[in-house]
Order: sequence, then structure tokens, then C-alpha cells
Amino acid sequence: MHDRPAGPLRVAVFASGRGSNLQALLDAARSGRLPIEIVLVASDKAHAPALRRAEHAGITTLALDPHSYAQRADFDAELFARVAAAAPDLIVLAGYLRIIDPDALAPWQGRIINIHPSLLPKFPGLHTHQRALAAGEREHGASVHFVSAQLDGGPLIAQTAIVIDAADNAQTLAQRLLPQEHRLLIACVDLIARDRLVLDGEHVVLDGQPLRAPLRLGATGATLD
Repeated sequence: MHDRPAGPLRVAVFASGRGSNLQALLDAARSGRLPIEIVLVASDKAHAPALRRAEHAGITTLALDPHSYAQRADFDAELFARVAAAAPDLIVLAGYLRIIDPDALAPWQGRIINIHPSLLPKFPGLHTHQRALAAGEREHGASVHFVSAQLDGGPLIAQTAIVIDAADNAQTLAQRLLPQEHRLLIACVDLIARDRLVLDGEHVVLDGQPLRAPLRLGATGATLD
């Protein structure tokens, strides 16, 4: 990221669903809290509400149907070629529910991050809230990590946690976690946009120093410690 042109970080967002994390990024950028420009929102679902949010904000959208391609690799090759034409500095997976082909991913190493609703390495994949409850966990949370070929397994950047209440079900747990997810993603993107955080090989580096453990969202919900 250090050799990119001066100015706001150019961000492409991938989303498969409602786009609440996308909206959090849009709101933070619009208010001046986040020095980014969202240049493209892409989805594997033409009817994803995330695309409507982007259109409402005047942002270019892209929707490709994976069922129109013979293989997953063909879909990903086309998707990433189209995204590359928008020249983003960073890709943010924000509720994007597809595994990405390693060959398509490789050129973007260190320039693509994901937000996942669990305290990784616990509960990669889907249905994380229900799985956390079923496992009897005392806390649950969200993680932001650099994306690798391993499902939800790339180097961790930061996490946020909430205590699981005895009365929680999967829906209430998800609802309580979501505001923290938004704050976590904004804080991580902010560090990248300000050239403070990079991926060096397999190591996440903050202000020139490798992280010994993932950052944690501060008590105020606004900063990372």
C-alpha cells in the first residue's frame, strides 16, 4: 500500500446480501471519518440489497451469475478481471458468501480483507452464531483478516467480542454483534487507508511492528488496541 498514489484509498466491496457492513463503510466515508473512496460494489447475486445501497449512493455496481460459468475458476477469473478495471487499492469482502479460487486470489494477496462473524479460528464458514451457542461458548465476536486460499484462515488483523447472554438465540446474538462488526471493519480499513497496517508475507505489520496477536476493538468501540 505504501507506493499507491496519494489520496483516498480506492476500495471495492464484495457482498452477497443486505450490505450492512457496506453501509457502515459508506456512512463513515461520507462523514469524513474514513479516508476512502468506494469505487465498485460487486455481487454474485443480482438482487442483493447491497447493490441497491451502492446504486443509491451513486457507486458503480457489478453483478455476475456464477451459474453462467462452467467452473468456479472461470467465474472468479471474470469477476476479478472486471474488478481490476476499477483499479481498487483494496478489496473488502463484506458478507460475500463464496469461496474464491486461489489463482484469482493470488495477485491480490495483502490487498483483500474479509470480515467474519466469529472469533477465528473458531467457527469458520457459515452459521457461526448458532454454532457458538451450540458449543456453549461464553463469548462470541467478529474477526477481520487478510484473505488467503484457506477458508476464513488468512492472517488475523483484529477482533471484537461480546458476552453471550443466557437468553440469546442465533438471531439476537447476531443483532447484538452487528454494531461491533461495523465499528471493527471501519477501524481496520482506516488503519490500511492511512498506510499504518500492511501484510508482509504471512505477518500483519502495524506501524512497522509485526502483531503478536490480533488487535482488539477498544472499549469505546471506535479504536483498536
